[in-house]
Amino acid sequence: MTTLVTGGVGFVGANIVKDLAVRGHDVVSLDVLPADDLVSNFLGPLAERVQFIHGSILDVSALDAIRSQHSIDKVVHAAVFTVNRTDLETDRSKDILDINLQGTGNLLEFARLADVRRFVYISSGAAYGLTRDPDQTYNEDDPPQPGNLYGITKFASELLARRYGELHAFETVSLRLSTPYGPMERVTGHRGNMSTPYQWTGQLLRGEPIEANLSDHGRDYTYVLDTADAVSTVLDADHLAHDLYNVTNAMPVTEGQIQQALVELFPETQLVPSTAPDPGASSLGPTRGPLSGYRLWHDLGWTPKFDLPSGLADYVQWRRDSGFLD
Repeated sequence: MTTLVTGGVGFVGANIVKDLAVRGHDVVSLDVLPADDLVSNFLGPLAERVQFIHGSILDVSALDAIRSQHSIDKVVHAAVFTVNRTDLETDRSKDILDINLQGTGNLLEFARLADVRRFVYISSGAAYGLTRDPDQTYNEDDPPQPGNLYGITKFASELLARRYGELHAFETVSLRLSTPYGPMERVTGHRGNMSTPYQWTGQLLRGEPIEANLSDHGRDYTYVLDTADAVSTVLDADHLAHDLYNVTNAMPVTEGQIQQALVELFPETQLVPSTAPDPGASSLGPTRGPLSGYRLWHDLGWTPKFDLPSGLADYVQWRRDSGFLD
């Protein structure tokens, strides 16, 4: 039997594909991006377990072809238009709705027709919205209050998945991811706003100075290898007590702490005074509190393996080894 991963060439998706292949899954990856050398090198010998299909989740005929040619028993729906900028949200509002809502509907119908055992929807902490108190922790029982189209479509897709599974008797579960960072993050047509660790590790490796930022802004950054491990754990679990889980390291990480860790890990890091009008401003915009990881730990015993220093060290090593310095 085979697992379908949508968005399997993207940032989080590629890490999910690799983790599943490590665990012995045969994987079909569907993505609007072709698998390039970076993806092939990232997977290495594990690529033998993966079939890459270049296509769109909006193309029902492509989904029908996958269903007729493969015996799919599980689905991880990670394909998404990630939009965290108001200008992009304004310019491409309809595309966000089409990809993030119609695409989810197409995949749920695919799951129904394929008679899958489990459908995992990759959601986001954006479904919660932004808290007024950055010390507040979000758990799965807190009412979602998404404030942009990205968060709204994520929450709506969770509801669609839940109801579709109830109506058609297959198991669905949604995973709200905290802010990921790590290997395979890159600019694509559906991901344009890069994480702070991506920006600063790139500057470090290119020998460029980094403007000092000792602000207390930040997020519960989670190393993407941990994110992928959590997704696989949920996908393969014998039993799920809930249909919604946060995936997080549960620890708020400020941008100042990221810079401090980089300096301690890599003494060659060049910090220079900031030229920004507000040197304490966050590249993320308004901040939110961390997600709670208690439910996933309680139900499945899952905890992250990487703290901030070990995650940054592993990330920089991957960028060096892969030659990905952009």
